[in-house]
Amino acid sequence: MFKIQVSDTVIDHCKKQIQNYNFGQRSTANGNAEQQLTGIIGQSVVMNLFGLSSVNGEDGFDDGVDIVFNNKKIDVKTMGRTTDVRREYTNNFLKLQDYFQTEVYIFCSYNKIKKEITVCGWIEKNEFVQKRKFYPKGTTRSRFDGTSFQTFADLYEIDIIDINDVSDVNDLKIQLNEL
Repeated sequence: MFKIQVSDTVIDHCKKQIQNYNFGQRSTANGNAEQQLTGIIGQSVVMNLFGLSSVNGEDGFDDGVDIVFNNKKIDVKTMGRTTDVRREYTNNFLKLQDYFQTEVYIFCSYNKIKKEITVCGWIEKNEFVQKRKFYPKGTTRSRFDGTSFQTFADLYEIDIIDINDVSDVNDLKIQLNEL
């Protein structure tokens, strides 16, 4: 895992995108404004790491493809947190996103207090399908800190220890180039 400090410029850009465009293009479980902002921040930071500009809502719905790298369609999945990420933590993935033609997932966490993205790692979709755990809508899930929540939609989870670890952006690119 590695961390990237999120600049106020990126955060301000992402807030403007959320204000001006609807990023909830699914049939249900589109996330509130804060959840959408978290996703757009994570996606923008990773896009910037790959030399791309930040998310632009004018481009419209991306069909779950945030980046194409080494001819692989990549979706950046970002969870909002108020703590630093640990290898024992879990990443969530809504089942209704499963039909996208994505080939790779990059999982990130956004520490809202520190304004910091942690790139937790990546996984190819076929491996994700084998390793994930399914929880139907309404299932009570317990967090690492002992708190719990009910799933608001059918949900998959994958533990961070079950995805490919990366030490920095160059390591991430090297690993993705090997696919």
